Amino acid sequence: MQNAARAIVQEGQIRLVDEMDLPEGAQLIVTRVSDDDDRAFWLGATQSSLDKIWNNSADDVYEELL
Repeated sequence: MQNAARAIVQEGQIRLVDEMDLPEGAQLIVTRVSDDDDRAFWLGATQSSLDKIWNNSADDVYEELL
């Protein structure tokens, strides 16, 4: 059984984009997908951590092994 499906809000109602076989009265948990502003915030907030990992001169020794 499929556990996830895409949906959109139309005229104040949640409508499935992907077809899903749901029995009458099925209970669902709906999670809002972040918009572009939220995505930009999280990308910026995590960038410094990624830089510490990927731009780490201590790891240059491993590049020499290649």
